[in-house]
Amino acid sequence: MAAENCLRWTKRMEMFCFLITLLAVVSAQSPNYLVGIGMSDITGPAADAQMMGYGNPAQTTRGIHMRQFSRAFIFCNIDDDSHCQVFVVADFGMADSSVTLGVIERLRTVYGDLYTEDNVAISGTHTHSGVAGYMQYFLFTITSSGFIHDSYDSFVDGIFRSIQKAHNNQAPSNLYYSSGELLEANMNRSPHGYDANPPEERAKYVYDVDKDMTVLKIVGENDKDRGLISFFPVHPVSMNSSNRLLSGDNKGYASYLIEMEMNPGTFHGQGEFVAAFASSNLGDVSPNLNGPRCKDTGEPCERKTSQCRNRTNLCVATGPGKDMFESTKIIGERQAMKAKELYNDPSAERLEGPIGFVHQYVDMTNYSVNLEGGQTVSTCKAAFGYSFAAGTIDGAGANPFYQTQLYTLPLVEQFLEILQMDPSPEMVACQAPKPVLLPVGEMSIPWEWIPAIVDTQMMRIGQFVILPVPSEFTTMAGRRLRNTVREALMAEGLADPKVEIAGLSNTYSDYVCTIEEYGAQRYEAASTTYGPHTLEAYQQQYTMLAQHLMKGTQPPDGPAMPNLLGDQSSILEPTEGDIDDVNPRTGLGKNVGDVIVDVDPKYRQGSVALATFIAGNPRNDPYRMRGDTFLVVEKQRLLPTDWEVVYTDADFCTRFLWDRSRTTSDGGSVSHATIHWDIPESQAEGTYRLGHQGYKKDPKYGDVVCYEMSYSSSFQVVAADYQDRPTV
Repeated sequence: MAAENCLRWTKRMEMFCFLITLLAVVSAQSPNYLVGIGMSDITGPAADAQMMGYGNPAQTTRGIHMRQFSRAFIFCNIDDDSHCQVFVVADFGMADSSVTLGVIERLRTVYGDLYTEDNVAISGTHTHSGVAGYMQYFLFTITSSGFIHDSYDSFVDGIFRSIQKAHNNQAPSNLYYSSGELLEANMNRSPHGYDANPPEERAKYVYDVDKDMTVLKIVGENDKDRGLISFFPVHPVSMNSSNRLLSGDNKGYASYLIEMEMNPGTFHGQGEFVAAFASSNLGDVSPNLNGPRCKDTGEPCERKTSQCRNRTNLCVATGPGKDMFESTKIIGERQAMKAKELYNDPSAERLEGPIGFVHQYVDMTNYSVNLEGGQTVSTCKAAFGYSFAAGTIDGAGANPFYQTQLYTLPLVEQFLEILQMDPSPEMVACQAPKPVLLPVGEMSIPWEWIPAIVDTQMMRIGQFVILPVPSEFTTMAGRRLRNTVREALMAEGLADPKVEIAGLSNTYSDYVCTIEEYGAQRYEAASTTYGPHTLEAYQQQYTMLAQHLMKGTQPPDGPAMPNLLGDQSSILEPTEGDIDDVNPRTGLGKNVGDVIVDVDPKYRQGSVALATFIAGNPRNDPYRMRGDTFLVVEKQRLLPTDWEVVYTDADFCTRFLWDRSRTTSDGGSVSHATIHWDIPESQAEGTYRLGHQGYKKDPKYGDVVCYEMSYSSSFQVVAADYQDRPTV
C-alpha cells in the first residue's frame, strides 16, 4: 500500500513539474529578432583640435571630461541573418557624408554587401564638446583649421569597430517599446518661432517641445538584459562654449549612468550592456532650463530677438546647475532615470514583424513639392540668413546680427559683393523672406561649401519605424514629419505604427523648420538652408519611402553622393615635440611623466584631489590612446604595493586637463597634465593615488614613444565630516 501511494505521489509530482515547465515556456516569449550590440571608443585628439558645435575657432581641445563612444545595434530577422539593419548612435556633433562613406567602405571590405548605404544609419547625439575637422564640406571646416585626419580616423575606425563588435555578438532577442513623459529636462529656445505655427495646431499639444521619451528595450534569451535605445529631444549643450574638454555632455552622461549600473565591476566602455541616447527633433530644444538672461544684469532677454539692449552677445541661457558640469549631471540623470523607468515598464509593447529598410539619395537644392490644391513649388540652393550669425541662446552670435532679422545690412552686402559672395537674384527670390547672408549653395571655391545631395532613409523593426534624417528638425517640424509618415504607414496596412526621428544622421545639412517658423526667421529658420518648403519636401520624400518600405521594394538610388576627401586640406600644425622641463646648465628639473604639483595628504569625501605632471602632447598618438586612458585613480589594497584602478578618464568624476606651458627656441614644448578627481561623497575611505601616462614625441627626429604610468604620492580619503586634531 505504501509503495502504491508513493508511486501515485511520484506521478503527481512529475505532472506538476511538467505543468510548471510548460507554463515557463509559454510565459517566456520566444525571441523574434537576431540582435547584435557593440560599443567602441571614438574619442578624438584631446589637444589643439577645434571643437564642433559652437563655431568658435578659439575653442580648441585641452583634455577630456568624458570619453566618447559609438554604440551600434544590428537588427535582423530571426530566421534570416542576411537581412539586417544597423543603427549607430555616436557621441559626436553630427554624422557627415565623409564619415558615413568611410564606415561603409570599411564594412564592405569585411562583409561585402551585407552592410551598405541602404541599411546602415549613423546618428550623432549632437554633443557640442567633440572634435571638429571631420566633415567634407568647406563651411564646416572653416572654424576647425581645415580637415583634421585624426578626428576623421577616430570616428570612422571607432564606428566601424562598434559595428564589428555588434556583428560578432548577435543573439536571439526580444525588443519592447515604451514611452512616457519626462518633465524638467528640456525647454524651447525659440518660443517666438514656435508661436508662429497655427493656433489650432499648437492647441493639439500641451507643451512647446516634445516631452515624451521613447525607449527600445533589448532582452536576450533567459531574460538577459542586453541594451536600450532612448529617443528624447534635447540639445547636448549643457557644456557651454567656454568648455575645452571632450565630453558626451548630458546624453553621454545618461549612457554612462545606465551602463555603469548594468555592467557592475567593469570600466566604462567595457561592459556588455549598451545604452544609447539618440537625438530626435531637437532643433529648437535646449537643456538650459534657467532660460535666456542678460549676462550683465541677470534680467530676461528680449523674447523675440534674444537680445539685451540691442546686443546679441549678452543673451545666454544657463542652468539648471550652478555650472556646466552640474547642469550636465542634472539633465543626464533625468534622462537616465526616465529611461530606466521605461526599460522596466511591465506594460511595454513587444515588437513583432519583419525587419525592413529603404534609402535614397536626394538632391535637396531643386526638389519639386506638390502642395495641396495642385500647386508645385521647389526647394532652393542652400543659403543661410542673417539670423544665422546671431546664434542661439545656447551659444550667442555676434552684433549687429539678431534673431528674426528680415532685412539685409548694406555694409555686409558690400563686403560680400567684394568677395564675390553675393547671392543670385534667383536665390534671393527662392529663399524669401529669408535675407541671404551666405549663399553657400552657389559657392564652390575652394570646394563645395554645403551638401546638395543628402541621405533619406527609413528603418522598420516590426511596428517601430526609425526616420534617420540629415538635419535638425524643430519640434513642430518633427511632429509634422512623424504624423505624415505614420499616416502613410497606416494607409499601407501597418496598424498603430510607432515612429521616431533620429536626427543628424548620415549627412548634415543644418536645420528644418515649418513654413510658418520660416517666416519668423529665428536662428533655426535662418539655418533651414534649402528654403521655405524644405519640410514639405521631406514630408513628400518620406511618404514615398514609407510606401516602398511597406511594399518591400527599394526606390532608385538617386544621385551619387560626392566623396570630397581628396579635396581636403588643413592648416593645423603637427605636434611640435615634447621636452623635459630641465635647466640645461644645472641639469635640474623634471622629466616627462614626473609630478610637479603633488597631492595633499588628505582629502574629504566630496572634495577635489589634484596632481600635475610634465606631459606629452595628447595629440601625439590619438589612435593608440583610444580605448586606453590618460589617467587613473588607484586604491591601495591590503599590501602597500598592491593597487587597483577604480577610475579612468572615461569616468564622469575625473578630468584630464592639458595645457602647453611654454615652447622653446628649438621647436619643442613643455606640457602639463593635471589630473582632477571629484571625490564622490560615497567614496570608500582609504589610501589612493593619481596616475598619468601618454605618448611623447622627439622634437628633433619625430619619434613617438609611450611613457609609462607615473604616480602622485599616496593620500587618504577621509569622511566628509573628518576634523584634524588640533596641535598642542
